[in-house]
Amino acid sequence: MIKSMTGFGRGEYTDEVSRVTVEIRAVNHRYLDIFVKMPRKYAFAEDTIKSAIKEKVHRGKVEVGVSVDNIGRSDSDVMLDKDLAAKYYNALTDLSETFEIGELMGPSLGLLAKMPDVIKTVAAEEDEEAVTGRLLAATEKALDDFCSMREAEGKKLAADLSARADTVESIRKNIEERAPEIEKEYAAKFKARVEELLDGVYEVPEERIALEAAIFADKANITEELVRLESHVSQLRGFLGSDGSEAIGKKIDFLIQEMNREANTIGSKSNDKDITSMMLDLKAEIEKIREQVQNIE
Repeated sequence: MIKSMTGFGRGEYTDEVSRVTVEIRAVNHRYLDIFVKMPRKYAFAEDTIKSAIKEKVHRGKVEVGVSVDNIGRSDSDVMLDKDLAAKYYNALTDLSETFEIGELMGPSLGLLAKMPDVIKTVAAEEDEEAVTGRLLAATEKALDDFCSMREAEGKKLAADLSARADTVESIRKNIEERAPEIEKEYAAKFKARVEELLDGVYEVPEERIALEAAIFADKANITEELVRLESHVSQLRGFLGSDGSEAIGKKIDFLIQEMNREANTIGSKSNDKDITSMMLDLKAEIEKIREQVQNIE
């Protein structure tokens, strides 16, 4: 089963502490490139998320978006610096006594609380193992959704490529049927041309005509190219029926290059307008296959 490189998936995990949402989207790319966008304080889980994706995705530019909503508790803690508060208290008391401002009970609680850094909010400490587990659970759900979409797109691609492979094979067979006729036609044209030049003065030996036809046939022989093209089509069908356990897009792309090379050679060697016309149809179909292959993982 081939897979498309493009796709989208969304997964959510919720417990009594938080709600985690992960979205995965991918587009075509020569290699596997994963970019994770997530709250900075959860960066410790990034490698774990990437590893989970690498197990199921082999090629493509993958963007992962992670959002976390804390629903069971605040994600901030309040920190009280008692030592600093004591220093403020002593300093303010000393200041009061020096200038005889004289608050009988000393500096007020409200005043101390307003002093810089006495009370401040800090990010709550995270249980990294628990957080990673939540993020991974949401990622796995998003991956399942993502892979399902890619497989569905892959089925459509496989059906289209299989139909085009049939078209390529049909054109190849037509060329194969036409090829033997070229030698006969060349022999007849050669004989007619020579007889026209000699104007009946000299009769052209049949063996001479046969020799010229054989020389032409050897130069225009496209049997090897047709055999290799048939083999390439067979290999393409084999790739389309793969189990999807590995990325095959690059292999098919290389195979298409070889098919195109055979088509070009057939066109240059045949020296026949009918085969040239079929070769152009062949190249057009191969190009359509090449375009579709760019979407395969």
